[in-house]
Amino acid sequence: MIENVKWLIQKKGVFIIELLVIVIACVIVLKGPKQDNAGEENIEEIRAQKAEAPVNHMEGINADEIDGDEIDIGDITAESSGSQTPVTLERMVCLFTEEEKKQIQETALTAAEQVKGIYQNIEVADGPAFSSNIAEFTGEQCKEVVSLLGQAGVVSITEDCNMVNPERLHAFYSDYLNQKESMFTIFQVNPDGLIGAFTFLYRKDELQTYYVGIGWQQGGIPEIRSTLENSIAEIKLTEKGYFIYSYEILIPHSSLRQCFRTSPISDKCRELTKKYLSGLSYVNYNMLVTNWDSSNVEDILMPRMFEDIYRIYTGEIFRTKDRTVPAEVYEQVMTACFPVSVEQVRKVCGYDAGSGSYPYEMIYARPYPPFGEVVDYTENGDGTITLFVDGVWPDYNSDYAFTNMIVVQPFEDGTFRYLSNVIEQKELEIPVIE
Repeated sequence: MIENVKWLIQKKGVFIIELLVIVIACVIVLKGPKQDNAGEENIEEIRAQKAEAPVNHMEGINADEIDGDEIDIGDITAESSGSQTPVTLERMVCLFTEEEKKQIQETALTAAEQVKGIYQNIEVADGPAFSSNIAEFTGEQCKEVVSLLGQAGVVSITEDCNMVNPERLHAFYSDYLNQKESMFTIFQVNPDGLIGAFTFLYRKDELQTYYVGIGWQQGGIPEIRSTLENSIAEIKLTEKGYFIYSYEILIPHSSLRQCFRTSPISDKCRELTKKYLSGLSYVNYNMLVTNWDSSNVEDILMPRMFEDIYRIYTGEIFRTKDRTVPAEVYEQVMTACFPVSVEQVRKVCGYDAGSGSYPYEMIYARPYPPFGEVVDYTENGDGTITLFVDGVWPDYNSDYAFTNMIVVQPFEDGTFRYLSNVIEQKELEIPVIE
């Protein structure tokens, strides 16, 4: 499990990680001391307290599985850590009335009934409440669910899919700016088939969410798996169309902010992002944060970039038992993906002639990483493609942190080579790699 943590955070964070964050938040409310609301003034302190946890792709290392017990948020007593003495905690003042919660649950189930046909032949296993526990659910099925929910008139979204009915979210944000009480619900279809209904409420100058998790029984019967409420510290709708928000309770090793893309992006741009950018880091090596081409490509060659390039080139996660990479593997990948020679790679990437290998340098899962998305492209006359990329950094409230212009050369066998990169600072400073 641990070998996939980094990839999970990068690709599924908008779906599964958010559910885990909310569940953990409730645990903290019930079992930990009351925390002050964390705003901009203490974000740096929180950042400083976070230790960088390595994402280890070494074989033979096991990790404990997450226990998915349901949480009863109605309790207001808990045992303090290291003590058997019950501690009474102050309950968060909920802005939702009991009648509104009941109505939201009914609405969520009614919406689920509109898509039950897609779930009627699923196989469901035992498992945690925050997961659908469906044996297999495809991306295409997720998109079908979003489409049907959209036809039913609700706001809906899933991975690699444009938001349906985003105007309702925009109207909510307009009401918020005008200090007008407002409420809306967005249905988020997780990659595993679970449907999360997030209702946002602005009332009495405060923001809260009420979450309803819809799971499925055998035969496509929807059921409410969990309901959770949480306070929102801030929200922002950017000019580019990202809805960014943060919870008041910040969870260790989670994102500071969550986000939805409300404005549409073409399927071609999504395809190019997935093929050429997904999983590449702006904070672990120089490839995306340095201006380079064939004349200075050695400037970006770093051992720690290998595992990401290997995954893009092979479609697999790199594994090693002895913290080394065989030279033939390392050199094949790097010379295929960049305009470099074997001699250049050996010169700067730590080649050991005695063992015929390169060192495996573990990548650390740094907090708050930005990600790139292709927003436009040009197919050039020489067969290359120029990608125009925006750096999105939700945890700093930016979807236009910097821009990249990346040139790639596709080959007939489906592989490709990165030829150059140019980065320009926009809303935020370009990360400096240590």
